[in-house]
Amino acid sequence: MPEKQIITADKAPKPIGPYNVATRFCELIFTAGQGGMDPATNEIVPGGIEAETRQVLTNIKNVLEAAGSSMDHVLKTTVFLRDINDFARMNAIYSEFFTKDYPARSTVQVTAIPKNGAVEIEVIACLAS
Repeated sequence: MPEKQIITADKAPKPIGPYNVATRFCELIFTAGQGGMDPATNEIVPGGIEAETRQVLTNIKNVLEAAGSSMDHVLKTTVFLRDINDFARMNAIYSEFFTKDYPARSTVQVTAIPKNGAVEIEVIACLAS
């Protein structure tokens, strides 16, 4: 029977609670929600929604690479926005990281994001072949 594997990533922020940055089960990788935190400081990067979105997706890229995958293997994303009015600005940065064969996506507005962030994203990906 397959077992869950815990993924760690030196180039991603450390968890701020009782969770791991990602888990792998069989060929699937599930990331925890990543905020716009700088891995060196575990603090939200300055610069607003664009800077945070870029940092979030860079963090996810680093987590996926540590797990043996890549952004090209992302199947599904869930985007959490503190303010849905930031959608277009978040989407502009998102489209820099996903340029073709887009993953499925859900985007929702939430009341709050840890560390008072503007955006958090989680993904499901498969292993790189």
